[in-house]
Amino acid sequence: MRRSSSTVVVVAGEQAGRVVSGLDGLHNVRAVTRQDRTPEEFAELVRRGGMTYIVHDDDPLADVADAWVDFFEESSPAGRLEVAVEEAVGALRAGRLELPDYYIVLDPEEMPATRRHWWLGVLAGAAPSRVVPAPSSAARVADALGRLAAGRWWPEDTAGWLRGLPRAVPDRVGLPGGTVP
Repeated sequence: MRRSSSTVVVVAGEQAGRVVSGLDGLHNVRAVTRQDRTPEEFAELVRRGGMTYIVHDDDPLADVADAWVDFFEESSPAGRLEVAVEEAVGALRAGRLELPDYYIVLDPEEMPATRRHWWLGVLAGAAPSRVVPAPSSAARVADALGRLAAGRWWPEDTAGWLRGLPRAVPDRVGLPGGTVP
């Protein structure tokens, strides 16, 4: 898959679709929501870019995030997290899945604890400047877009990082002993 020349930003959270729609029309921002598009149609739309920022609401790691949360809340069948991880690894290798440049996470303080640890622990621990919390407001997200900082990219060994997620313990991620390398 050819990577977009635009800066790709995923807006995540309960109000993501509404907030992304509210960004439509901003200078240098193409705001798109997944809606009823197929994954292939949506990926092509994002790849085409055409603006400085492509902002959307389709988290490529959503299945992994849900499985990780359920794994630690003990509310999923055995193996669900491992299956979600292997599907993501396969999609990354095949070019069907691409990690965004940034995540803007809406209202993380209002999320259940384990979900909040996914965003501000697991993902932010992997690439601290790539995960930005913001209120559920198009104006505040637009402001956050203007303040995105460069920083470490996602782990080079993305497959190894994803496969280590069952050892990335909520409340411990980022602390000594919080994950097993």
